[in-house]
Amino acid sequence: MKRSLAVLTMMVVITAMVQSAVAAGAEGGEDVNPEDDVPFTVLERTTPSQDGMKWILSVELAQAAKENGTTLALTTQICLNSGVCDPPVTHDATVENGVYTMSLSPPEDHSYVNWRVKATYDDESTENFPNADWYKTWSTCYYQEGGYGGEHADGDGCDVPAAGDTDESLPALSALVAVGAVGVAAAAIVIRRR
Repeated sequence: MKRSLAVLTMMVVITAMVQSAVAAGAEGGEDVNPEDDVPFTVLERTTPSQDGMKWILSVELAQAAKENGTTLALTTQICLNSGVCDPPVTHDATVENGVYTMSLSPPEDHSYVNWRVKATYDDESTENFPNADWYKTWSTCYYQEGGYGGEHADGDGCDVPAAGDTDESLPALSALVAVGAVGVAAAAIVIRRR
């Protein structure tokens, strides 16, 4: 029992060290994107990602890949500012005319969204893009190498607005309320005159 616990502890420590080394090797705030030699094109990718806001990934198969029956699977992994990464998740993407689209809402205090594409060819062989690594979309506030970066970094932490909490929505909401009030008043005048 003690030996099993020691082996398990060692595996956890090694996994944490590998994840830290991978995160430390990436340039903070610089997204990692596909190179030219991939069987798809990125049509849309929300960047930077923001806590609680929809993050969208949409990729289109190259014409030759469409014609030979290639299919894609989109996988993501969310990593937090604490250095912990969630397990990878393969998404049920919406597929239309060779365009694969998925979305997610990153949790509070996430550092980046890792993502990859798995191609399955007509002979059932598979290939990951990138091979043995991840593409990366950094968040609006991330922790790396002892400090915070990104547009919502605030000294020693993050000041990320809550989802839907923007100043831009207030004038539109005020205008909608005003138009509604005028409509109700006009209806009341019409009813009184009858």
